[in-house]
Amino acid sequence: MKHNRIFNFNAGPAVLPLPVLEEVQESFLNFKGCGMSITEISHRSKWFDDIINDAVERTKRILNLGDRYEVLFMQGGASMQFALIPMNFLGDGQSADYVNTGTWSTSAIKEAKIQKKTIQVVASSEDKNFSYIPKNIRFTPGAAYVHITSNNTIKGTQWASFPDTSNVPIITDMSSDIMSRPINMENVGLIYAGAQKNIGPAGVCMVIVRKDLLKTVPDSLPTMFKYTTHSTKNSMYNTPPCFAIYVIQLVLKWLEETIGGLNQMEEINNRKAKLLYDFFDSGSFYKGTAEPDSRSRMNVTFRLPSEDLEKKFVAEATSNGFGGLKGHRSVGGCRASIYNATPAEAVPALIDFMKTFEKTNG
Repeated sequence: MKHNRIFNFNAGPAVLPLPVLEEVQESFLNFKGCGMSITEISHRSKWFDDIINDAVERTKRILNLGDRYEVLFMQGGASMQFALIPMNFLGDGQSADYVNTGTWSTSAIKEAKIQKKTIQVVASSEDKNFSYIPKNIRFTPGAAYVHITSNNTIKGTQWASFPDTSNVPIITDMSSDIMSRPINMENVGLIYAGAQKNIGPAGVCMVIVRKDLLKTVPDSLPTMFKYTTHSTKNSMYNTPPCFAIYVIQLVLKWLEETIGGLNQMEEINNRKAKLLYDFFDSGSFYKGTAEPDSRSRMNVTFRLPSEDLEKKFVAEATSNGFGGLKGHRSVGGCRASIYNATPAEAVPALIDFMKTFEKTNG
């Protein structure tokens, strides 16, 4: 493997494209001949202006956003957005709908309730341990917004497409599948995504917000908690996480210029996921935990016949150059996160290892 790198299946912080890492390496001591590291340049400099503006423009082009949306880079991760969304968009006398598909949806619901906001959990897959995406949901007419988590990293489920909410704006946590496929933005009010899973390093959250929603942000909020503070200052009201934004810019450049955009990225991701799920379905030693019509193409969760075998599998995988296959601590089992930057050869190599492990331990 080039540079002695393992196959990295971590859920986040996760794998980044090797060409991006190589460019970061070149820029780390002397960025574009300026005599300073990329970590040392001022966020008020033209160098950083060019970085953040290019990241914004590439995001708009890749997602075909047009002029209806602002692209922000905020700190606090996706977890901060759980609180900021009801704070900014759910006023007195209003209510919002939430769909609970697991850990991160549950956290978003909790943060809205802490603020004593009026919300309805209109659907949940808790009855089957969050192994599926609910269907035929009745959303509340006139709700301020509908909140969903597009992909559940822990339970391994994903919305195949966004639900029909009858013009109620969708707010979606896309931390683990943003930029993995084209999406229909027609009824999307806000997207937020912690970068560390699919588009960059830890330390920054991308927020894509429709401009008309920004008009409803109350003036009474603390300055740093208002989306309008960040939108009017191009995400630079205070010092932003410059290095993380720089890496996102390079990842977007790689996605747009090397991969060719979201249609091509989706094809690659579909092929990787199909290989792994077809392998599971062909036998009984490895069992996927998500229902087939709700399977994630980013986070493939699975179990082995016993917990002892799972521990042995993870240990032997690690020693053979396959990292990050241990399931989340809250659910156990195993998980292979196959994000955009996971190289195509990683999945066949993993399957070969899994076949060998099964022959020895099955």
